[in-house]
Amino acid sequence: MKPLPVYQQIADDLRKKILGGPLRPGDQLPTEAQLMEQYQVKARATVREGLKVLVNEGLIAPQRPRGYFVVERKRLVYRPQAEFRRKPPEMDIFTNLVAQEDGRTPSQDIEVSIVEAPVAIRERLGLAQDASVAVRRRVRRLDGVPYNINDSYTSLDLVQGTDWMHPGDVARGTNAVLAELLGAELEEALDEIYIRMPLPSEAQRLELGPGVPVGEHIATVFSGDRPVQVTVNVVPGDRHVIVYERTRPADAEKRPRIPWGAQ
Repeated sequence: MKPLPVYQQIADDLRKKILGGPLRPGDQLPTEAQLMEQYQVKARATVREGLKVLVNEGLIAPQRPRGYFVVERKRLVYRPQAEFRRKPPEMDIFTNLVAQEDGRTPSQDIEVSIVEAPVAIRERLGLAQDASVAVRRRVRRLDGVPYNINDSYTSLDLVQGTDWMHPGDVARGTNAVLAELLGAELEEALDEIYIRMPLPSEAQRLELGPGVPVGEHIATVFSGDRPVQVTVNVVPGDRHVIVYERTRPADAEKRPRIPWGAQ
């Protein structure tokens, strides 16, 4: 077997020390000169290539001019099933979840706009090709650090002129607004989860470094058989653990919905 390039061997050894050895979150790595001596290489570029591998994997980050440090992340437990849990009316799901988890200070930026329905959203909502949708775009933060993109889409005809369009926190929750408009609770949802690299716009909104993958959770909420809202959640892979709690359904033979466009 052909031996690995030296820079890859350096990256592999440092990775082992980060994932299960002496290098802990927040620790500073040895300097480039020290690494050259430690791994007996003459070219500084070789060490830099090894460090670049770990930067792209999201394991270390440069803090110029001090050097490289092991990335320190406190992961947030992300529970898609929390959508239907009872919660204090003045607190949204994200705020309530964080308050219970770890005491960090949550905040969110909210922007409401009217757009032409993207194809993926239009298909899930069963809308005509030229339909307009309302979208609530949110970036949710913990202690000022972006942790979650949460963009909700619904038919403009359904929510125009209602609190759903308010560009701020809706005290009773947007799901409650939809339930009032429809005269029925929203009690069923289809969840789709995709793991991928972020789009440039997502990396910018989440302030992501290179090499950080994201989880995309698309939740389509139904009123009876009618799809009424699609929410696209994008969570950085280095800041979350996705947790599902499962119970056996009362109707085990119920036919599952098929995700639109799923391969």
